[in-house]
Amino acid sequence: MRGNSFGKMLSITSFGESHGVGIGVVVDGVPSGLDFSLDDLTNELLRRAPGQVAGTTSRKESDQPEVLSGIFEGKTLGSPIAVLIRNTNQRSKDYDKLKDEYRPGHADETYIKKFGIRDHRGGGRSSGRETIARVIGGYFASLVLDDVIVKGFMIKMGPFEASELPKSEDLKRNFAPYYFPCAETEKKEKDIEIRNYLLDLKKNGDSRGGKVSIIAKGVPAGLGEPAFDKLKADLAKGLLSIGAVVSFSFGLGEEMANWEGSKVSQDRAHFGGIEGGISNGEELVLNITFKPTSTVGEKAKEGRHDPCIIPRAIPVAEAMVKLVLADHLLRQRAYENRN
Repeated sequence: MRGNSFGKMLSITSFGESHGVGIGVVVDGVPSGLDFSLDDLTNELLRRAPGQVAGTTSRKESDQPEVLSGIFEGKTLGSPIAVLIRNTNQRSKDYDKLKDEYRPGHADETYIKKFGIRDHRGGGRSSGRETIARVIGGYFASLVLDDVIVKGFMIKMGPFEASELPKSEDLKRNFAPYYFPCAETEKKEKDIEIRNYLLDLKKNGDSRGGKVSIIAKGVPAGLGEPAFDKLKADLAKGLLSIGAVVSFSFGLGEEMANWEGSKVSQDRAHFGGIEGGISNGEELVLNITFKPTSTVGEKAKEGRHDPCIIPRAIPVAEAMVKLVLADHLLRQRAYENRN
């Protein structure tokens, strides 16, 4: 099986299955001498963990990271960093009925057609639990990025739609648990409404997709390459590699089709921080769409599934953006040092 690694100067290689021993990642290319905090890494993993919002999967994992290499006395060594998260709350018998059954919208049938074998327990390698590795990688990428802020927000889910994105000065605010931008006076009421909506979806065995915007502030100009390694291309690859993501755009995105060039060119913000495939120093504004969770109906009521994956997927999306930006930042530094 190929395609388990991502990145060039800063790369991650993930391994493990949903009901195997655990999920792990090897992060390579992290410079030496950077401060490492196990508490900060654990907190990032907690954002992705179930139980932070209503209606999420009842699978409870401690997700305690075991750092196997690459860290000494609280500093990165510059060598590969290996981290393992052990699986402790598997219920493999829940999936016995699926051993010879293919679920629509899942990778069950396609894995059989490609490999001739699959681990049917919890989706195996295709499980969303694989995203733990990405969050770990994103944490180490943030050490490279230093002052760059990457923040994701749920802007549409069912009847809920944000009227506008948060302002730059609001990016450090905590929008948990639902990461839905709204006025501070509306936050408590909106959280209750979304919570009740998700609980109803769970009760009825249904699910919802939605849209997420990710803003990156402090990205220096010059990241990205002119042709095949454009910044937008690598961001698209990273975000579309998340299992439930079905579309990617930046800036105005698909709205570009409805605008005249004279209007688009009036404001650089319309380009989402990328021109010619290279960052221009403005804020990056990225947009992704999530499909509804594929397991619905009676199967959703019986199993441990999320009625909406977005709240738990936002830190995963942020991590992929951080990985791309850190990779390109290191590439740019290498380029500048050669000249």
